[in-house]
Amino acid sequence: MATELAQAIAAAKNGDKQAFHSLYQQFIGRVYAICWRLLANRQKAEDASQDVFIKVWQQLPAFRGDSSFATWLHSIATRTAIDIWRTEKYLRLTDSSDELELAEQSVACSSNEAPLEQAIQRLPAQARAVFVLFALEGYQHQEIAALLGIAEGTSKAQYHRARQLLQEWLADE
Repeated sequence: MATELAQAIAAAKNGDKQAFHSLYQQFIGRVYAICWRLLANRQKAEDASQDVFIKVWQQLPAFRGDSSFATWLHSIATRTAIDIWRTEKYLRLTDSSDELELAEQSVACSSNEAPLEQAIQRLPAQARAVFVLFALEGYQHQEIAALLGIAEGTSKAQYHRARQLLQEWLADE
């Protein structure tokens, strides 16, 4: 599998669109999940996912392999979603199609994960972004503060707020 991935990356770096499509198919789910969790809006997550792969296509010739392709792609996806998040800090789940999609995605999750995914999507935008970046993506508060343009203390406070809200909501279920 690793050699197939390396071959696809090498071919895509040389402009092979079919190889790039193969990479797209392999990684679109992960990219969309990052965007969905940070943006909590189906259309914005889809747009962000497409933006990620446009950036990947443009930057792929510069990919040196110092980190894994998945790590490199993950970084681009996270930064792209955060850029969109920053320009529209107050995204809410107001579209009924987003609520329907959340319900559909919850069915795809295991019964233990579905309530947590739903609760994460209910969090206020900044608390959700901090929680996703810290708890799910492994960023440190100092990194989150730099990414979101907030103070490190604000990142910690938002994480604490997110945890409290999640605990309250999940205890009620």
